[in-house]
Amino acid sequence: MSGIPTPSVEVQWASDASDAPDESDLRAWALKAAEVAGGVVGDITVRVVDDAEIRVLNREYRGKDKATNVLSFPFDMPEGLPEDAFEPLLGDIVISAPVVRREAAEQDKALDAHWAHMVTHGVLHLLGYDHIEDEDAEVMEALEVRALAELGYPDPYQPLDDQPSTESMELDP
Repeated sequence: MSGIPTPSVEVQWASDASDAPDESDLRAWALKAAEVAGGVVGDITVRVVDDAEIRVLNREYRGKDKATNVLSFPFDMPEGLPEDAFEPLLGDIVISAPVVRREAAEQDKALDAHWAHMVTHGVLHLLGYDHIEDEDAEVMEALEVRALAELGYPDPYQPLDDQPSTESMELDP
């Protein structure tokens, strides 16, 4: 046991995508992202959806009328309630199975590696990381790369031609 606080992860299915990862993988990827960010206690929901649902959410919350790969909705405590009114809720991550599939194919990435990246990316957003400013993006991307490397996946920000062989990679504990 590492002593690092870990969240609980619930998975919801609103897609019947046969090539979506199983719940144990989704949970493992979310837990790894939380671990590399220093650990956190709380509840995370990962919801796997199709394009229609994520398009509505993207339009409603971001003003973009198109399907996207992942959206994160950090939990905001309603004003006026005591801090202990809710179990520690971290928020929800919504991932479109069809978008992830299309992107993986377009980017010539392994589907499971791209899924792992989307889950990691979503969890880091829940934990307050962002990529709007360059300095923030560098921090967030470094955490993503570290989490994915520890899971055995390549750097999602490097072209496949530039990837080191995973057989020769040494990871820091």
